[in-house]
Amino acid sequence: MNIIRPACWPGKEATPVSALSPAQVASFRERGILHPLRALDEDQLADVRARYLANAGAIKGRGNQKPHLLYTWLDAVVRHPAILDAVESLLGPDLLCWSSQFFTKPAGDAAYVSWHQDATYWGLSSHDVVTAWVALTPSTTRSGCMQVVPGTHREQVRHEDRFDDTNMLSRGQEIAVRIDPAQVVDVELQPGEMSLHHVLLFHGSEPNRSDQPRIGYAIRYIPTHVRQLSPIRDSALLVRGRDTHGHFEPEQSPRADRDAEAIARHNEVIDRQLRILYAGAQARGKLNPDRTSAGPQGGQPKETA
Repeated sequence: MNIIRPACWPGKEATPVSALSPAQVASFRERGILHPLRALDEDQLADVRARYLANAGAIKGRGNQKPHLLYTWLDAVVRHPAILDAVESLLGPDLLCWSSQFFTKPAGDAAYVSWHQDATYWGLSSHDVVTAWVALTPSTTRSGCMQVVPGTHREQVRHEDRFDDTNMLSRGQEIAVRIDPAQVVDVELQPGEMSLHHVLLFHGSEPNRSDQPRIGYAIRYIPTHVRQLSPIRDSALLVRGRDTHGHFEPEQSPRADRDAEAIARHNEVIDRQLRILYAGAQARGKLNPDRTSAGPQGGQPKETA
């Protein structure tokens, strides 16, 4: 399959960036989190934010699950060299974008994200999974930025499904261990900055108590050797290097924003992901794919913050 390469933003060539330093890689290995890192320059940030706000009515529910398969400008973001160079330093040169979605908390909204580990229900064969969380607006303590407990990415712990109406997670899952507040770190980001976190890191977030929306775009990357353990064949988008393993059905970049071909392919992908993610869920009927006030509750996995 021919992979359609995204165009750069009008009038703006992509600027080459360096890989993470050995010290940064060592810090990530030790702590499971790295921030802040520059992802988008000012022009790119303004463009992406404006396009998101113009399309926010459509980027909800299923439309907020892998939206990079529907919009050329998000395809460009998941392929952005500043992001991929950093992720390659952690996962190697052959990279798949397994999923992406926006996490939006309106001003004064009660939505929160319970303490959890991303890997709990994803069904992947390896913990070689990194999430890039890109801030489009200030992500601060007051606006409900992501919170983490550094160093908690060593093992999987038990989770319980709670299905709280104000919980942004797909199953309301929460780790069944006590969090020491003294160990919690607020991952504050300025617009255009990103954090990188490990798939097993304890993380969550509190409600947005500010008078401005908190908007972030979470992108999940895996190396091509990772497999989906579900008997249902999964899919992913090759964004760098080569895929010599073929564990995932290849996804294709959109030729134009929300064209008919992209919408049809996207619907097939999300139907398949629903079957994978919610296999064995304790209360499938409580999952509402159309809830959008604090972050949609159906379709592709919502595990981040």
